[in-house]
Amino acid sequence: MSAEPRINDRIRVPEVRLVGPNGEQVGIVPIAKALELARESDLDLVEVAPTARPPVAKLMDYGKFKYESAMKAREARKNQAHTVIKEIKLRPKIDPHDYETKKGHVVRFLKAGDKVKVTIMFRGREQSRPELGRRLLQRLADDVEDLGFVESLPKQDGRNMIMVIGPHKKKAEAKAERAAARAEQDAGSG
Repeated sequence: MSAEPRINDRIRVPEVRLVGPNGEQVGIVPIAKALELARESDLDLVEVAPTARPPVAKLMDYGKFKYESAMKAREARKNQAHTVIKEIKLRPKIDPHDYETKKGHVVRFLKAGDKVKVTIMFRGREQSRPELGRRLLQRLADDVEDLGFVESLPKQDGRNMIMVIGPHKKKAEAKAERAAARAEQDAGSG
C-alpha cells in the first residue's frame, strides 16, 4: 500500500467522519454526500485517518497540502545534523611536536562537533609492540577528554590500531556556539 492518502473517488467506504476546510467537525456522512460537498466547495476529499472507524476525511486543497508537507520535510532535513567522521593517522614513534599538531586537529574536529577516528599505523617490527600504540591513544584520549569521549576503545585491525572519539557537544550545538561567538566578535569590532 502506498504512503499517499486516498483522495476523492479512491475512498471506497460507505461513510466517513467529515472534517470541514477550517477544521470544523461536520459529522458522519455518506461518501456520496462528502464528495458532493467537496465538489461544491472546489476542494478535494482527503482521507486523513484511514484506520479510524469510520475513516476520517477532510475537505482540503490536496495540491497545496502536498506542497506544504514537502516543504516541511525539506526544512526538517535542512536542520538535521550530518555526522561526519574525520580521520587522523599517527605512527607509534611520533615526534612530540608532530603529536601536538595532530592533537590540535583532533581538538578542532571535536569542537566542530565531528567524530574523530584515530588510526595508528604500525610498520615492520612495530607490530610486535601494540602497547606503544595503545599508550599513545590513551594519552590522546586523556588530552582531549574535556571535548570528547572514547566511543570505541582501541582495537587492532591488521597493521593498524583504531579508536573513535566522539564529541560531548552535538554538531548543531557547536554550530550555534560558533555563530554566537561570531556575532559577539562582530558586535565588538563595530
